[in-house]
Amino acid sequence: MRLESFIDPKLAAHVEESRRTNAERGVRRGPGNADELRSFRVAPAEDNTVVEARGREVPVRILRPEGTPRGVYLDFHAGGFFMGSAAQDDARNQRLANAVGAVVVSVDYRLAPEHPWPAAPDDAETAALWLLDQAEEQFGTDRLVIGGFSAGSTLVVTTLLRLRDRGEAARVAGAVLQAGTYDMSGLTPAGRAIANEYFIEAYAGHVQDRTHPDISPVYGDLRGLPEFLMVVGDQDVILEDNLAMAARIVGAGGEVDLKIYPESRHGFTNRDNGMARAAWRDIEQWLAARFS
Repeated sequence: MRLESFIDPKLAAHVEESRRTNAERGVRRGPGNADELRSFRVAPAEDNTVVEARGREVPVRILRPEGTPRGVYLDFHAGGFFMGSAAQDDARNQRLANAVGAVVVSVDYRLAPEHPWPAAPDDAETAALWLLDQAEEQFGTDRLVIGGFSAGSTLVVTTLLRLRDRGEAARVAGAVLQAGTYDMSGLTPAGRAIANEYFIEAYAGHVQDRTHPDISPVYGDLRGLPEFLMVVGDQDVILEDNLAMAARIVGAGGEVDLKIYPESRHGFTNRDNGMARAAWRDIEQWLAARFS
């Protein structure tokens, strides 16, 4: 099977615009050390809601749709586990809430290096458990989908693995993964492509064996998980990591809808162009089906 098999031919209409956007933006990189990281950081929001489950607390942001919710979308933001915040995606998450008729709950998980692994997966799991316990009472629906972008997608899979081990994964209707990082061990070809990135040192540099599935979920037992939508650009440095993850899910008996977008780099869905809008239409349609 060729890579083109996962690319919708209709996306060709947006290729030239994406090429222009790539040329204008150039190649960008994240923080390479602690000093650079501090310059990228923004102050956390002060109006978060703190929720509690199983003796742990985590701050979240809750965005409600127009009308009666049909479901809940649990969102984990991007940022390499060491920057970003739930509030940065408020506008996008509100549009998503209205488009699919779901409450969006976005998690302000703790960030490395001040809070390295397993702090972020612990917070992600806490938010998921709170929704499993409280969604029906709080929002009138227990229909739950989990999604994330980049590091947030990694947290989606680690959360599902934890829920599966608790016997709770069947209560999740699906998961959306946008350009996740699934191998931080540096042992696979995909992992070696990012092995020297500072975010890995900040997040899991203290762990001797980073093949632990709670860090690199591509190594996990992926049986018994809900269906996935995977979204990634064909020029993303972690494309191969996403292909490997999709293959492992299918090999474990799972279901994956893999969508690849041409002339698209990491973070392309955050851009204001035709390719990004096409990807979001795909995501919204997939979610709407899960919430119907």
